[in-house]
Amino acid sequence: MEKVSSKKYEIDMCNGPLLGKILIFYIPLMLSGILQLLFNAADIVVVGRFAGNESLAAVGSTSSLTNLIVNLFIGLSVGANVLVARYYGAGQKDELKEMVQTAVATAFVSGVFLIFAGFFVSRPALGWMGTPEDVIDHSVLYMRIYFGGMPFMMVYNFGSAVLRAVGDTKRPLYYLLIAGVVNVVLNLIFVIVFSMGVAGVASATVISQAISAVLVVRCLIRSDSVYRLEMKGIRIASDKLLKMVQIGIPAGMQGALFSISNVLIQSSVNSFGSVAMAGNTAGSNIEGFVYTAMNAFHQAAISFCGQNYGAQKYKRIGKVLLICEGLVIVVGAVMGNAAYFFAGTLLRIYSPDSEVIRYGVLRLSYICVTYFLCGMMDVIVGALRGMGYAIMPMLVSLTGACLFRVVWIYTVFQKYRTLECLYVSYPISWALTFLVHLVCFAVVYRKVLKRA
Repeated sequence: MEKVSSKKYEIDMCNGPLLGKILIFYIPLMLSGILQLLFNAADIVVVGRFAGNESLAAVGSTSSLTNLIVNLFIGLSVGANVLVARYYGAGQKDELKEMVQTAVATAFVSGVFLIFAGFFVSRPALGWMGTPEDVIDHSVLYMRIYFGGMPFMMVYNFGSAVLRAVGDTKRPLYYLLIAGVVNVVLNLIFVIVFSMGVAGVASATVISQAISAVLVVRCLIRSDSVYRLEMKGIRIASDKLLKMVQIGIPAGMQGALFSISNVLIQSSVNSFGSVAMAGNTAGSNIEGFVYTAMNAFHQAAISFCGQNYGAQKYKRIGKVLLICEGLVIVVGAVMGNAAYFFAGTLLRIYSPDSEVIRYGVLRLSYICVTYFLCGMMDVIVGALRGMGYAIMPMLVSLTGACLFRVVWIYTVFQKYRTLECLYVSYPISWALTFLVHLVCFAVVYRKVLKRA
């Protein structure tokens, strides 16, 4: 098979000015995330407009549970990202080759496992969350079809993590654009023409994920760079898997722990009825655009810090953190406040129901305005992970965000059972967790510089 020149897509993160390179890395990654959310929003808009509030609530109510199940395995892709960046920065070609093969093989195995997990866990877990009777059957159907595409989702995420580690955020954007257009077209056909409802939305998602997975694997196979994937000798190298697990499992557990608190919050939202659920779904989808734009700086911190750590250029790590923190504050504050300012107009895209819109505006008023705090927290986590520290951020997140929200739900919220009381727990937990992460980074970074 003809190889494709990959040098023009790579970024030298270890030499030269950082700001321009971070922005070059960031923009395609941010656009990829926003495109993904636009296509997900298309799912919700099509369902909300053509299948009713129950179907809209069904699709939205599964997101936190899906994230809870999937995040542990997505965390492994973070481990792959860190290790590929480290080997690439250190110029260790053989180690890098083994790492790429291990990442892709692990992705497929994880995806197959998730098919069964999603099928058997969906109904009891959604019942435990208090999903209303008029919604739960739709939610279970959506989840079971959606999890059928998990091998494709895992392969795309791990493959994209490999490309991000060497600075290539452009080609994943192209692949996502192709898959996303297919997703939107199939949504319209399956839901409007064939009246498949949530099953049509889920099926369109699985097909689009398969396309993106094929494209990213094809890219790795045809590459002429050191990270080229050789399918003939593909295997899981035990030492690479262990290192990936050491970094990735804590990262995945951190994501899962956040998801646990979000599942509890979703369960609390469910107690206010399907209209509140629909408004919460629409509002959370809008705020997802702000989060994705900020989270790209988290990904930049992982890759830039990972490469410089591998190249033993430790002083550049501090510069990476400062630049990413400054940028994420600006992006989070501007986009978060803009989302709240235009909330009414944006929410009408999802549903014409005035009550759904009112609930959506309520969520955005508490979360989007203060969302930059979440971005600041994530950037520090990215820098720590890039240096190979994974357990510390997990423990801090467990205490500062997840445990705090759980305690809040079972204490303060029990006394003041309002959505306002529920939503205010988010900014408080972000601020507390950021401060603790900042202290942890200062201690770790001083230790790294001293060792150097």
